[in-house]
Amino acid sequence: MRDLSEFLLDLIVRHGAWSGPIVGALAFLESLVIIGLFVPAIASMIAIGGLIGAGIVDPAPVLIFAITGAILGDWVSYLLGQSMGSAVYRHRWLRAHRLAFARARLFFRRYGFVSILLGRFLGPIRSTIPVVAGVLKMPRGVFQGANILSAVIWVPALLAPGYFAGARAADLGIRAEYIMPIAIALCVLPFLGGWVILRLFSKPRRRPAARMHRRLS
Repeated sequence: MRDLSEFLLDLIVRHGAWSGPIVGALAFLESLVIIGLFVPAIASMIAIGGLIGAGIVDPAPVLIFAITGAILGDWVSYLLGQSMGSAVYRHRWLRAHRLAFARARLFFRRYGFVSILLGRFLGPIRSTIPVVAGVLKMPRGVFQGANILSAVIWVPALLAPGYFAGARAADLGIRAEYIMPIAIALCVLPFLGGWVILRLFSKPRRRPAARMHRRLS
């Protein structure tokens, strides 16, 4: 993963004009069902934010392509769930991830529209929540509204830590190749925060009847 991230970062540094399409492809793959678990898009995008902050990469194409890729990735995953229905959980390529789908179903049933907004930021369900939304027949317009809004927030949120680190690195005269280790360190924070939030939001709710029974007993 790290070798691939470093390769992509070096490619962007050498061929800045391709930064937009490269980041767009990363964001698209990151948002695809299950595939997103194996694509180092988060660390790479944080690092690219560092290059933007250092003045090496133009931010406009990166933002446009990344947001578009993120929207399309979730949309493809949603359409897959909508077309296959619950059979998608039993597909030979996906059945090993039943636990991830179970968590995503619980999260979606409980929070609906908000689950699409938050799901993109939560590593354990990021690549499964759009499929679940499709399987459970969430209206397309509602899904796309949440999908677009979450992508517009998600991309700048990933680029921001690297941007500020890169801007600071430029002020201090730190070379571009050292931005990647900083980005990987910063990458731990979204994963840790997502894990904590998912644990808090996924706690089963006690039913009122169960609580009343406990009080009477």
